[in-house]
Amino acid sequence: METWHILISIGIIAFIAEIFTAGFIFGAVGIGLIFAAIGNYFALEIEWQILLFAFGVALTYFLIRPIMTKYGYGKDKVKTNQAALINKNGTVTEEIDPTNNKGRIKIDGDDWKAKSLNNEIIQVGTIVTVVDIESIVLIVKPLN
Repeated sequence: METWHILISIGIIAFIAEIFTAGFIFGAVGIGLIFAAIGNYFALEIEWQILLFAFGVALTYFLIRPIMTKYGYGKDKVKTNQAALINKNGTVTEEIDPTNNKGRIKIDGDDWKAKSLNNEIIQVGTIVTVVDIESIVLIVKPLN
């Protein structure tokens, strides 16, 4: 088995490792190894093979990786945690009263402290929409 066979084999292993990781790092290394294997096949000196490896990694990392992260990971980011609560509807479980700094709502079975958007009193049972979040307090307005 010649050296370029080994380099291609390690490159393929790097491509397989890329399947299980994020960031396209192993993919860039795999392409760099393919470049080095080509240099070895044409019997270039070791310095040129190292340069080809570095060139392949840099080329892939700085030119192909941005394209992969833009289109490979998709544009639609799933909102999580608090950001997922914006524009959700909930039910007032404790009267929202800004003068007493009280008020709670229930969204998807979770109980949250709430304030009204316009400092108005909102009665129990009213359906409200979350418009903003301040720390762990939801800012809501009545659903009209």
